[in-house]
Amino acid sequence: MDYDHRFDYVDLELDRARKAGLYREMRYGRTDGARITIGGKSLLNLCSNDYLGMCPTQVPQGQLQSSSRLLAGNDESYRELEDALAGHKSQESSLVYPTGYMANMGAISAVASAGDLILSDELNHASIIDACKITGAAVSIYKHNDMDDLSSKIRGKAQNKFIVCEGIFSMDGDYSDLARISEVAREEGAVTILDDAHGDFAVGSDGRGTPDELGSGVDVYISSLSKGLGSFGGYVASQNNVIDLCVNRSRQFIYTSALPRQLVSHAAERLLSERSGRQNALRDNVAMLSRGLGQLGCQSGDTHIMPIHVGGEKKAVEYGRFLFERGVFAQPVRYPTVPRGQARIRVSVTAWLSREDIDFALGAFEAAQARFSA
Repeated sequence: MDYDHRFDYVDLELDRARKAGLYREMRYGRTDGARITIGGKSLLNLCSNDYLGMCPTQVPQGQLQSSSRLLAGNDESYRELEDALAGHKSQESSLVYPTGYMANMGAISAVASAGDLILSDELNHASIIDACKITGAAVSIYKHNDMDDLSSKIRGKAQNKFIVCEGIFSMDGDYSDLARISEVAREEGAVTILDDAHGDFAVGSDGRGTPDELGSGVDVYISSLSKGLGSFGGYVASQNNVIDLCVNRSRQFIYTSALPRQLVSHAAERLLSERSGRQNALRDNVAMLSRGLGQLGCQSGDTHIMPIHVGGEKKAVEYGRFLFERGVFAQPVRYPTVPRGQARIRVSVTAWLSREDIDFALGAFEAAQARFSA
């Protein structure tokens, strides 16, 4: 095939990314519990979002849906899963989407429209940002967890007002200030929308998520089935008429094929399983690794997402490569996922990790800190 010079500009863009330390490269590997093998090298995996360590079980085989749910893909298995998810969140109804990204896009764009006002935390996930853009509503970004800024920007007239944030923020690993957000929402008659992809199933009583952990409720709850639950898909849970509106207005639900029923049944089986032992193991591992990283002078926190702030993009890449050479897989996160100059190593803690695994990881981080903090 002859080279097409109309795409010369693509090479220039890729070269700019390489020089800035922003080039991304696909790595192919195979995961097995707490480890991942890449290019024949076995490493401790600190990048998994399978927080409870539930993933490696065989998914049952079966007929694919091969259609949208509103046409011919609404298998009975969905009823069991959606009823269980609604109960899990103490909501009237729920609706399953093929992915968590589509759940955010679909639910937010269904409930908000032109004439409305959306208040969005500045550190919200890309799927929330993209969803807000397509609603047609006015969007105001408030400073991260800054309730004074939120209170100031939510004032004014709008048809409907919405506050949207994450439960546990995916890159900083901190909790949203749900109690104050709920208070501001009540004062302004606003609807609260929470993306709890990283809190659901991992925190709270019986894994009920961030609102349960923090003792505060939300109006529209959006989450993922592929992280804490170790399955696949996303969902939204709320009162009946909100879910009915999603069925009728959400393009990300209406115009896509349904998840195969074997994946729906797999998620239901996971949801109804006993998970408290894994949640306890996760909490213990978070405490152990957080304490160790703190002693090394690394930033740590109270959740299973622990960013180690490096700063420069190139330095973060070198830091990640240094860990890789010492048997630890912890990926550097760079712009545009985080602001320029705020690159970090994103550590995900799972229930898979043993005490020996954590000690091994801390040894690698100790060496990295000695190398890159000098």
